[in-house]
Amino acid sequence: MNDKARFIKKRKHARDKALQALYQWQLSGEDLDWIRDHYLEEQGVSSGDQEYFLELLYQIPPRAESIDQLYRKYVTNFEDHLDPIETNILRIATFELEQHPEIPYKVVINEAVNLAKTYGADDSHKFVNGVLDPLCEELRKAEKAG
Repeated sequence: MNDKARFIKKRKHARDKALQALYQWQLSGEDLDWIRDHYLEEQGVSSGDQEYFLELLYQIPPRAESIDQLYRKYVTNFEDHLDPIETNILRIATFELEQHPEIPYKVVINEAVNLAKTYGADDSHKFVNGVLDPLCEELRKAEKAG
């Protein structure tokens, strides 16, 4: 496996574990440091991109309200279908679209859709894609036109 493939695999692992950790935080209200320790010691986070996992874990919760405002305008008619898994998938993707312009928007959408296929309800990947596509028009207009 080359370095780029290894990097991509570690980044996917970090997103996967961050989704689980953010879900736990949202439902339990546990302290982020406790969640961090639990995931580092017992959930195999260290085999992934640990730095990226920590960035997602510590940067998303304090910004959750402003992140939610960005994507929620595209949720229309599905507000009641937005469960904690989908919420946190959309938070991770929105954070990446906003804070990581080096990650192509197509990669952000693809990763979010894959998380939704793995952890979400039956059609949540379609829902996630339907929310992120217009959000990309807003946040990555130049890249999408490009």
